[in-house]
Amino acid sequence: MTSPDRTPAVPAPGRGHVVAAVVALALGGFAIGTTEFVTMGLLPDIAAGTGVDIPRAGGYISAYALGVVVGAPVIAALSARLPRRALLLGLMTAFLAGNVASALAPGHLSLLAARFLSGLPHGAYFGVASLVAASLVVPQLRGRAVSSVMLGLAVATLAGVPAATWLGQALGWRAAYWAVVAIAAVTVLSVVAVVPPSPGRPGASVRTELGALRRPQVLLTLVVAVVGFGGMFAVYTYIAPLTTEVTGLARGAVPIVLLAFGVGGVLGTALGGRLADRALFGSLVGAMVSTGALLAVVPLAARSALTLLPGVFALALSASVLVVCLQLRLMEVAGEAQMLGAALNHSALNAANALGAWLGGVVIAAGLGFTAPSAVGAGLAAAGLVALGASAALRRRELRTAAITACRPAAEALAPAR
Repeated sequence: MTSPDRTPAVPAPGRGHVVAAVVALALGGFAIGTTEFVTMGLLPDIAAGTGVDIPRAGGYISAYALGVVVGAPVIAALSARLPRRALLLGLMTAFLAGNVASALAPGHLSLLAARFLSGLPHGAYFGVASLVAASLVVPQLRGRAVSSVMLGLAVATLAGVPAATWLGQALGWRAAYWAVVAIAAVTVLSVVAVVPPSPGRPGASVRTELGALRRPQVLLTLVVAVVGFGGMFAVYTYIAPLTTEVTGLARGAVPIVLLAFGVGGVLGTALGGRLADRALFGSLVGAMVSTGALLAVVPLAARSALTLLPGVFALALSASVLVVCLQLRLMEVAGEAQMLGAALNHSALNAANALGAWLGGVVIAAGLGFTAPSAVGAGLAAAGLVALGASAALRRRELRTAAITACRPAAEALAPAR
């Protein structure tokens, strides 16, 4: 991975300061993860509050995802020159404003617009935060630093979303967004207090940043993220009916299944950084293989609660390792446009969410049952492996070309003069 920029005039922070800075950055991820998923838990309440039916209210989720997909590359490309701490503060402030607008939205259209605006800073925040975290540690620990930032997102699914959902049910759906506003405000203060200054790239331009999209390795990794990770969403989107209709458990068991998924996500995110520090590409391939295999056995695991819970846990763990490795792989292959690479991962994952949910719905609507999305998921994971295979072949060719180029001057120097 290309070394992130450092500020020569600023002394390297101590270990305690590094931990505090990474925690502050992860807190922003916690806020983002909470607002991204709490809408799903409160959808009936929000629909009633804005006077629309639940299918139309689903547009609030889509609007946020669209904001992520659009905002990540645009903001990352436009802001690469800016000092990174100042950029973090600007992005989190914009995120805070979007959630204030969500909490105050008087009706359907205004809430749609507010959710879109809330999603715009999402990917760029993780891109900048990942680079800042990586710049605070030695190269051998960068995977762990980046995964620690992303851990905020994983912990949000485990604790932030259930807590905000409960709050929204008790005090009204707007209270959930006000809670996110409070977390975002604490994040801003924490970044000011403990995150050290970090420069942007003075020579960066929109053209050079977006030039990363012409790199075959970047495009292949994005395909892996959209197609390969879409398989997980094909199953996760329909986890509730799978639990009740296939496993035969009561509705009250769904939160327990989601808890198992959340715990697996937290542990997988932490593990992903360690595996990536040891062997990034090998870990990426291993995570894709294990995720595909686990998706394929979902129909078997869903036959009993005794196997469903460990199956869901293992799937979340493997998929979370995959997300971390994808983030670091995009930072590696994007060249100087590392922030764009890290931000694009979140655009790709939101596109994966839409693709997986749609394809899973197609097979269910065709009457194939609630286990059918697992076959779709396994197929998407296999397609992701094909893209990874192409990436590996291209990498071998690049290394061969580089070795020949490096050896050529030495060979010419040893050749007898004519």
